[in-house]
Amino acid sequence: MNIHPETFGFLEGIKGNNNKEWFQTHREAYEHAWQNMKDFTEAVIKGLAQTDRYISEDIPVSKCLFRIYRDTRFSKDKTPYKTWLGAGISTAGRKLNGPEYYLHIQPGNSFAAGGYWRPEKEHLAAIRQEIDYSGDRLLQLLAEPAFKNHCQLDIQDKLKRPPAGFDEDNPYIEFIKLKSFTAFESLPDEELLNADGLNKVLQAFNRMYGFKLFLHEALGEE
Repeated sequence: MNIHPETFGFLEGIKGNNNKEWFQTHREAYEHAWQNMKDFTEAVIKGLAQTDRYISEDIPVSKCLFRIYRDTRFSKDKTPYKTWLGAGISTAGRKLNGPEYYLHIQPGNSFAAGGYWRPEKEHLAAIRQEIDYSGDRLLQLLAEPAFKNHCQLDIQDKLKRPPAGFDEDNPYIEFIKLKSFTAFESLPDEELLNADGLNKVLQAFNRMYGFKLFLHEALGEE
């Protein structure tokens, strides 16, 4: 299974014509792209269920997909549509307050991600405590060839100073400063368009599984 060339074609089109008139004229193309993303995400869920004990085959795909319509109420950018398709995959679909997977489909900028974006206060404290206790294991996970050679840890979303209770000389302080704990892997267009596109995505997610599992364990999830 793969992402169809027509799906990328629609996303390229709306990038240069982000208005309601163009969208309505190309609604059929949008419907085909949306169905392709829906079918692809459903296949990803079934694949992940074979390797990740936190993912079940019966997760409704409708709860995972992000709408293409933008919320422009508090944004200076008033364009009505996103120029990408996305899906958050977890036990609660895209709205989980916990570790999850994320699939982003956008010509020239597609990627797979896994982890926990902006944890709530108690979860953030638990993850930081786990890093303090078991930072060596986290380093080992990040150094595994499968992860190191393909994935990147997002280290941009972080505090400038150590959070309360931690010292600057802590050997894991740069990880403890993080406000989000996410890893990502770029997905070239040609890989997604290939008949083997689904397996490429599943392989990317599987490379992040150890990191995601570390976060589950930090939260005391068995």
